[in-house]
Amino acid sequence: MKTILATLGLVAIACSGAAQGNKTQAPTDVVATVGTTSITLAELDEVALRQSSSQFGSARLGQALYLARSAALEDMIGNRLIDLDAKAQGIDRAALVEREIASKVSPPTEEEIAAWYKANPGQVQKATLDQVRAPIRAMLSEERMSAARARFINTVKTRTRVTLNLEPPRQEVRTAGRPARGPEGAPVEIIEFSDFQCPFCQRARPTVEQVMKTYGDRVRLVYRHYPLRNHPGARPAAEAASCAAEQGKFWQYHDQLFDNSSKLSDNDLKQHAAAIGLDRDKFNACFDQKKFKKDIDEDIAEADEAGVSGTPAFFINGRSLDGAQPLEAFKRIIDEELELKRR
Repeated sequence: MKTILATLGLVAIACSGAAQGNKTQAPTDVVATVGTTSITLAELDEVALRQSSSQFGSARLGQALYLARSAALEDMIGNRLIDLDAKAQGIDRAALVEREIASKVSPPTEEEIAAWYKANPGQVQKATLDQVRAPIRAMLSEERMSAARARFINTVKTRTRVTLNLEPPRQEVRTAGRPARGPEGAPVEIIEFSDFQCPFCQRARPTVEQVMKTYGDRVRLVYRHYPLRNHPGARPAAEAASCAAEQGKFWQYHDQLFDNSSKLSDNDLKQHAAAIGLDRDKFNACFDQKKFKKDIDEDIAEADEAGVSGTPAFFINGRSLDGAQPLEAFKRIIDEELELKRR
C-alpha cells in the first residue's frame, strides 16, 4: 500500500517540454529565532539533509535544497513553539500535545474513507476498498493531526516572536525589454515564461490576475515566451504576439490568444490581430517575415539557461515558482519579498 499512498500528492501543474544574486549563508548563521532561542544553518541541515530527494519531484538542486530546509525549519520552529508553550504552562510536552492537538482530531469515519476512495480512483491502482482501507485511514488521520498541529502552532505564534532568515535561491533572469504590466521599480518583479498552447498556462491566468489585483503597484509582471516543441502552434503564436506588442497591444492579443487557444493557425493568428484592431498590413508583414524570431529564440535560450523545463514558469524577484500554482503559493513568496524590502 505504500506505493499507492506515495503517489497521492503528485498532481500535474505544468506543461512539460522535451534578478538577484544568491546570498551564501555559513553554517553558524542564524536562520530563525523562536522567542529568545535561535536555529543555525548547521542545526537545520542536520534535519533537512536527511530527507529524500524524491519528495521534491523535478525541482532543481538548489531549489530542492531550499525546499528541504524550509520544510525542516517549519517543523523545528513548531517543535520549539510547543516546548516553549508547555514550559510556560508548567506541563509536560506530551500532555500539552494530547490536550491541545490530539484530543481535537476526530478519527475518519467509514463513510469518509469510502468517499475518498471513490473520489481518487487513479491513486489506488485498481485496489479494492478493503485492500486500501487501512492506509487511507492512516493518511486521513495524519492529515488531520497535521492540520490540528498547524492551527495550534499558529495560535502560539501570536504570542511568541518568530523571525526567519533563511535565504532562498535566486536566479538572475533579464526582463529583456519584454511586455510588462505594473510600475518600473516595483518592489516585486515577476517574470513569467509561458506558452499560448499550454493548458496549465491557461489555468494560471486567473491566479496571475488575482496577484495583480491583490498587490497593485507593488508588483510588476514581465512576460517572456517559452513555446514548447510539442505544441506546434505555440511558436507562431509567440511570434505573432511580439508583432502585436510592436503596435502596443501585446496584452490585448495575449488575452485573445488564450481565449481562443484552439485557434492558432497562421490564418487564425492574423484574424485575432484584426479582431483587436491592429493594423492588418503591418501585422501580416511582421508575422510573415518572422520579424521577432530572434527575440523568441533569445527567450527560449535564457529560459533553458535558468533551468526552465515546462510552462508556466515564474521567477519572483529571482525565486523560482513552477507550474499553475494556487494564489497562496504566490502570496507566500511575494509577502516574504515585501517583508524583506521593509527591513
